[in-house]
Amino acid sequence: MVVTGHTSSEGAPGEGAPGQGTPAERGPGGETARSVSIRDVAAAAGVSYQTVSRVINGHPSVKGSTRDRVLGTIAELGFRPNRAARALAGGTAQSVTVLTSNTTLYGYAAVLEGVEEAARTADFAVGVRVVESAEPDAVRDAVARATEAAGALIVLAFDRAGAAALAAVPDGVHLVATVETPVGEAGAGRPWVWINDREAAVTATRYLLGLGHRTVHHVAIPSSAETGQRLAGWQSALAAADAGIPPAIQAGWDSRSGYQAGRALAADPAVTAVLCGNDDLALGVTRAMIEAGRAVPGDVSIVGFDDTPQSAYFVPALTTVRLDFTELGRAAFALLHERISGRPATVARLDPELIIRESSGPPPTGGA
Repeated sequence: MVVTGHTSSEGAPGEGAPGQGTPAERGPGGETARSVSIRDVAAAAGVSYQTVSRVINGHPSVKGSTRDRVLGTIAELGFRPNRAARALAGGTAQSVTVLTSNTTLYGYAAVLEGVEEAARTADFAVGVRVVESAEPDAVRDAVARATEAAGALIVLAFDRAGAAALAAVPDGVHLVATVETPVGEAGAGRPWVWINDREAAVTATRYLLGLGHRTVHHVAIPSSAETGQRLAGWQSALAAADAGIPPAIQAGWDSRSGYQAGRALAADPAVTAVLCGNDDLALGVTRAMIEAGRAVPGDVSIVGFDDTPQSAYFVPALTTVRLDFTELGRAAFALLHERISGRPATVARLDPELIIRESSGPPPTGGA
C-alpha cells in the first residue's frame, strides 16, 4: 500500500521498465527525469485531465479537434498512459486510492485496514492520498493527484477536509465514500457506506439516563458538518426524555483534549454522566475526574465511542460503543468493486453495539 501526501512532486508512473524513460523523460545528460503525467498533458493541451483520460480511452463525447490536439500533445511530450489513466473514463480499474485527512486515528486506520484487506483479495493495488486541510487549494490538489494516480477512489469523509474532497471529485470517476450517518434521505442512491453512529449515541445516552442520571454531558469530536451525528444523537435522546440538554464541549480527537474538557466538567458537581465522542477523549476525561477526586464510576459515569482495542484495559475498563470500522472499509471496497465490475456485492450489516464495562453505573445516592 502506497501512502502519499499532496506535497509529493511525483507524476503518474509510466508503463516502461524502471529507469527507462522516454526521450521527454530524459535530461540533457541522458539521466531519467520525472515521468510525464496526465496533468502535464492537460496543461500543455489546454484541457482538463478528465478530457485527456477520455481521449486515451476513446470516449465518443470528445470533439474531433480537441482529440487531435490532445493526441498531438501526448506524442510531443512522450506521455505513456498508465493503467489508472485508462480506467478514469470507464475502463477496468485495478487500483484504488483512498483519500483521507488522517491515517493514524483509530477509525480512519481501521477503515484503511479493511479496504486494503478486501482490495488485496480482489487483486487491486491500494494507495493513500492525504488531504492535509480543508482549504480549497489543498483539496483540489489532493483530489487531482488521487484521480491521476488511480482508476477508482474511496473517500473517508468523516471530517470537513474529507467532506470537501468528496464534493470535489469530478464526474466519471469510480467512487465510494465512507460518511457520517446521513440525515433523512441524504444517502439514498449515493455510493456511500456508514455505521449509524447517530443511533448509537441515542442508545448510549438512553443507557446512562436509564441508570438514573438526570442528564448526560457530552464531549464532542470534530465533524464533517456543523453538528456531528454523535452530538445530534445525544441531543435527540435527551430531548425525547425531557432531560436538560447541557452545552456540549467541542474538543479535538486526542486524550489531551479530553483531559482539558474533563477538568472543566470535574469542577461542576452537577456532572454525573459524560458521553465522549471517542475513546481517547474518554481516557482524558477519566484522568481529569480522578485527579479532581471524583471516582469513576462512583461519582461520574463515563462512556466512550469506537471500542478501540485498548479501551477494555483502561482503569476502569471503558463502557463504549463498538463500531466495526474494519468491516466498514471492507464494505466500501465491496461497493466500489460492484460499481466497477457490475456484479452485485454482499455488504455486511453495520450495526453499532453498546459494550458495558466498569466505567459506568448509577449516579451517587440522591442524584446530582
